[in-house]
Amino acid sequence: MIENEISSKIIGAAIEVHKQLGPGLLESTYEYCLAYELKLLGLEVKQQVALPIIYKEVKLDAGYRIDLIVENTIIVEIKSVEELAPIHTAQILTYLKLKDLKLGLLINFNSVKVVDGIKRVINGYL
Repeated sequence: MIENEISSKIIGAAIEVHKQLGPGLLESTYEYCLAYELKLLGLEVKQQVALPIIYKEVKLDAGYRIDLIVENTIIVEIKSVEELAPIHTAQILTYLKLKDLKLGLLINFNSVKVVDGIKRVINGYL
């Protein structure tokens, strides 16, 4: 499955970023560094992708932005919080539904070990 291969590369790149920077920085710092690492791996990365809301045939530019979309397949939402909360999972799940994508990664860089702050979210399943 292509999503699993891509997500493995994303996780490896996140580990590298965390190894270099450690916890405690702004989300935007981790976002740019992770995008850089992913591009070094030859992956297509889009940053701060606008996410309009379609409500009853009306398109609303409500200001939502997806941190990263990798290979037009996986949404990556970056956090730098004490711990992930259910609202973070709900946010990425909503983004997956609105973009009609299957897999998302929620990555909290404010962890001692970044792998402890990674959550896979699959559209249609919690």
